[in-house]
Amino acid sequence: MALPPQRPTKLRLGEVLIANGLITQEQLKEAIARQKQTGKRLGSILVEMRVVTERDITEVLSKQLNVPFIDLSNYLVDPAIAKLIPEHIAERHQLIPINKVGNKLTVAMVDPLNILAIDDIALMTGLQVKTVVATPSDVTKALQEAYGAQSKMDDLMDDLVDIGKDSEKEELGNLDGELGENDAPIIRLCNLIISQAVSSGVSDIHIEPFEKELRIRYRQDGVLYNAMTPPKRAQAAISSRLKIMASLDIAEKRLPQDGRIKIKVNNRAIDLRVSTLPTVWGEKIVMRILDQTGLRVNLEDLGFEPSTFERFKKGIAVPYGIILVTGPTGSGKTTTLYSALSTLNEPKVNIMTAEDPVEYQLTGINQVQCRPDIGLTFAAALRSFLRQDPDIIMVGEIRDRETAEIAIKASMTGHLVLSTLHTNDAPSTIARLIDMGIEGFMVTSSVVLVQAQRLVRTICKDCKMEYRPKKEMIDGFGITADLLRRLDLPHIDEKNIKFYKGKGCESCGNDGYRGRMGIYEVMEMTENMRQCILKGGSTTDMSRLARTEGMLTLRESAVRKALLGMTTVEEVVRVTAADR
Repeated sequence: MALPPQRPTKLRLGEVLIANGLITQEQLKEAIARQKQTGKRLGSILVEMRVVTERDITEVLSKQLNVPFIDLSNYLVDPAIAKLIPEHIAERHQLIPINKVGNKLTVAMVDPLNILAIDDIALMTGLQVKTVVATPSDVTKALQEAYGAQSKMDDLMDDLVDIGKDSEKEELGNLDGELGENDAPIIRLCNLIISQAVSSGVSDIHIEPFEKELRIRYRQDGVLYNAMTPPKRAQAAISSRLKIMASLDIAEKRLPQDGRIKIKVNNRAIDLRVSTLPTVWGEKIVMRILDQTGLRVNLEDLGFEPSTFERFKKGIAVPYGIILVTGPTGSGKTTTLYSALSTLNEPKVNIMTAEDPVEYQLTGINQVQCRPDIGLTFAAALRSFLRQDPDIIMVGEIRDRETAEIAIKASMTGHLVLSTLHTNDAPSTIARLIDMGIEGFMVTSSVVLVQAQRLVRTICKDCKMEYRPKKEMIDGFGITADLLRRLDLPHIDEKNIKFYKGKGCESCGNDGYRGRMGIYEVMEMTENMRQCILKGGSTTDMSRLARTEGMLTLRESAVRKALLGMTTVEEVVRVTAADR
């Protein structure tokens, strides 16, 4: 039996708009007259008359009826949730279900006064209906995207069920040309996998074969989730299609391969880095999405703490030396380096980069794609750079002793060198260079600063709530008056600590998180640090010394953001380790 739906107060739209001073009585009369002639909705007619906008109508209804407003243009509707209501009913009533939690179904409506529609949905689904209001154009677009994507997927799955070895050859014989509705099911499926990922703001696509199923997962905000499960028998065809798109050898299934796909999605130029890996049950494919439009190259937008930001800016302003950015894959190192280069990019300086691959193209910067298979390694590119009169050099990664030695020599002959290393924190980077065979005095005379970083998920602003943690939690993070002073948070009382979390809402898909930001650890090469390294100090010694000289660790940077309500303590624990 259906639960009673949420019912807004019955009011006429015209009366509401007049009461809020958005239209006059004369304009309402004119609109009603046009409505009788055309049969259109009153709101649509008022928008056509240009006396109000769709947003005006929606926001005043939201305020007058105490029904929440949602901006669907910034919201991704899950086709599986949309499927709870038949497409023809959703289109007839101009509504779309956007979320389901327990026995509550949230429905975005153009007309939240439509009691009959609310009753129909409650009866049809057996759920309690909660309404939110959205603009007509946003609802129409969401209907097209949600039901269109679902119907496309249903059609594709039906087509793919019958794909066998013989039909696979037939599908793969016609992969060239434009993608369209009449293309082979495999082509359309691969196109849909990529386009949905790009539209959802996904960073990586994982296509994973298992014994009895083929799983496709998306990584969003650093966390993987299941996206779809195509038929297992379509595995070989999907793999071959993506390898052809990436210009890889479809006959080679025993060795890993790397390639690149360049496509346009919604008029956005997208690059995909493709990696294939043979597993027990077939080739696993991972595609990293590189979106030029999503690149942030403003240092101020990266989430630095004030003191850390000043240290980093001071470091990249020096005329020569090495700046190292460290962290695991996917920690935002490339974005930080590109932001630094954009800050330094001026007509009077010659900037050259050696990358593998070149992820984004930056105007005014000479970027070189390294090709180890033909001998164009980082080391080879660096040697050539030194004959090209550079001022600033970026090396994608220092992977071996040869590259490290050339980078250090370049930094000691008047060049500023920026590069990355894969280490867990800033002090470990020094130990890594020494392990590569670089002498301690070479490290101390060339390295200017080392920055370690990670990405943490940020709390959804629409459902953020505060709570008081237990004393054990506060003590576990070492939050004291001294730490609050070091974190530059004098306004926070250590006896009245508050943390924050997201309750979960429509905007964040009930996850409580929306987006990511960086946490940073910047270690400067001071005179005391040089002496510590030359005396053979351990990474723990270097870390303790750096902290006494004002360095914030990754854990402290994360705790600061948790105290300010930017992230949660769960993210602090997930991403960072306790300080030594």
